[in-house]
Amino acid sequence: MSNKRIVKVGNVEIGSGKVSIQSMTNTKTTDIDATINQILQLEKAGCELVRSSVPGEESAIALKEIIKNIHIPMIADIHFSHKLALMSADAGVNKIRINPGNIGGVDKAKYLADYLKERNIALRIGVNGGSLDSKYKSMPLAKAMCESALEYVSVLEKCNFYDIVISAKSSNVKTMIETYRLLDKACDYPLHLGVTEAGIYHTGLVKSAVGIGSLLCDGIGDTIRVSLSDDPVKEVEAAKDILKACDKYNKPYCEIISCPTCARTNIKVKELAEQVEEMCKDIPKAIKVAVMGCVVNGIGESQGANLGVAGGKDKSAIFVDGEYVCNVNNEEILPVLKKYILEYQSKN
Repeated sequence: MSNKRIVKVGNVEIGSGKVSIQSMTNTKTTDIDATINQILQLEKAGCELVRSSVPGEESAIALKEIIKNIHIPMIADIHFSHKLALMSADAGVNKIRINPGNIGGVDKAKYLADYLKERNIALRIGVNGGSLDSKYKSMPLAKAMCESALEYVSVLEKCNFYDIVISAKSSNVKTMIETYRLLDKACDYPLHLGVTEAGIYHTGLVKSAVGIGSLLCDGIGDTIRVSLSDDPVKEVEAAKDILKACDKYNKPYCEIISCPTCARTNIKVKELAEQVEEMCKDIPKAIKVAVMGCVVNGIGESQGANLGVAGGKDKSAIFVDGEYVCNVNNEEILPVLKKYILEYQSKN
């Protein structure tokens, strides 16, 4: 659906059209200093919402001190105990994530809804295939997860609670995509996208890019978390790259494109592209820079770039907005390109 409900989580509006980036701490929540330090690193990387596990009462109590020292909304991840959800709410979290399949039944879910409504705290219903009610076991998994999520939505709606975000993640990419497409057609609540248990960095990145990216390109999804068995900062970096690839990133940035190289390549494309990317990472403008290995069709293939270089045997061509401007000795490409990038930035 194009028109979503807007759910406020602290200062972040989920469903407003801007896709927000989430991650999750992997420190012990009871280790307050380590958790705060990790969240501050996530903030620096571009994380907009953070979630921490609350496996026990000590973790719920620790949230209060953590929240005092961070600058983005905090989400408490709750399993098996609605009491921990209540304690987390009292600690000052902005959203609670529950799995309805293990929270303790409908009555406890209703009590939690009333408690959160009084405190303007949002709730994410997080369904997964491993904890579905037995009545759904005969259904195809995507349909079962969708139906399960909507059943719990209806319970909350009967409590006049509507600050709901839905997720229905799967480690199977096709199932994940199918489930979210069903949810998007069935309701107007904002959707939290992710491929759960996606794996280690490379595998998890590919799965997440395919699953999350496919949905974002269809206009589905309001907030995302890339799940990796790695440093959470890498999750945020991956999420930003997925949003950029889907033209959903909401801040201007400098994009680097480069050719895959072939026998015509005259310059060290990989090394140069990495240097240019590092040089341009803090440029707050929407600029596209191309690093192409040859002059045969380097400029033509990168016509969408604002400026760039096409490699030659001894000298390479610098171009701006598709037009050749000068030749440069290959060993001087980086400083000359930097000069033109800075000039272009100042004029545009």
